[in-house]
Amino acid sequence: MGSDKEAGPSIIEAYQELVVRIEQGASRMRALAALTVVVGAFLSLSYLAQLALPLTGTRTQTVDLTDPTLIATEIVVLGLALVWLYVGISDLRYSSRIRTEIRAARLSEREIEQKIS
Repeated sequence: MGSDKEAGPSIIEAYQELVVRIEQGASRMRALAALTVVVGAFLSLSYLAQLALPLTGTRTQTVDLTDPTLIATEIVVLGLALVWLYVGISDLRYSSRIRTEIRAARLSEREIEQKIS
């Protein structure tokens, strides 16, 4: 019975350390997701602008903007950029949800501590 009381504080400390690590990981994930969203949006807009450029009548001497191979390549890269943007937004939403859940858990923890005290 005495070992249970001694193990209690170490379990609480391990739990606190785990929560801190999860919070740090969620913060890093949120920062990376935000960066991914910015880069994905930039790539998507730039490739979309490249695809729309021939519609304005713009052509250059060195690159034929109406070349089907070039257009197909740009569409593939645009698709990849949009997938990258989707992943970034999904990660951002997930990390925001995790942060909200951690706040709620912290609040519940404080309420329990107040009831115990």
